[in-house]
Amino acid sequence: MPVSIATRTGDSGDTGLLYGGRVRKTDARVEAYGAGDEAVSALGLARALCKDDSVQSRLLEIQRNMFIVNAELATATESRHLLQKHFPTVTVEMTEQLDAVLAELETAVTLPQSFIIPGGSAGSAAIDVARTVTRRAERSAIALLDTGELANPEVPRYLNRLSDVLFMLARYEDRDLPAEPYSSRETKGSKK
Repeated sequence: MPVSIATRTGDSGDTGLLYGGRVRKTDARVEAYGAGDEAVSALGLARALCKDDSVQSRLLEIQRNMFIVNAELATATESRHLLQKHFPTVTVEMTEQLDAVLAELETAVTLPQSFIIPGGSAGSAAIDVARTVTRRAERSAIALLDTGELANPEVPRYLNRLSDVLFMLARYEDRDLPAEPYSSRETKGSKK
């Protein structure tokens, strides 16, 4: 007999946290790790659509790291010690690795002197969607940190840096495309 993934324990509107405790599905913590989960899926779509092997590889590494982020977001502060016993947590070194990737991408891509309109390619557009979802996860993580529901201040720092890396990865994916159609050419005083 096949195993069903439907537990039915959430039918009343609550859900279980990692390492115990139940909260409403509207809880700020669920919103945070839900946004993180959306980011993982958006990154998977981007990886499937991107043509550059190095971009695909980086996106896969980011997806794996987002599972670490999401585990922290899905664990109540009082249960964090249990998470730390069994799984890695977000570290300063993880954020520093993103800083190194960002520096590398900044030397490889020349940005136009205008706003960039997402959609140069299917791959870069999907990365940009993942970037905006990551920003939402970051805002949710900051809200948890501000209320004392997130013990690790490195989580929002990591997400902040990640969104910068994703912005540059999207530009790197499109580095051989002409910039003209994908940048806003509006200048001060121009009319449409």
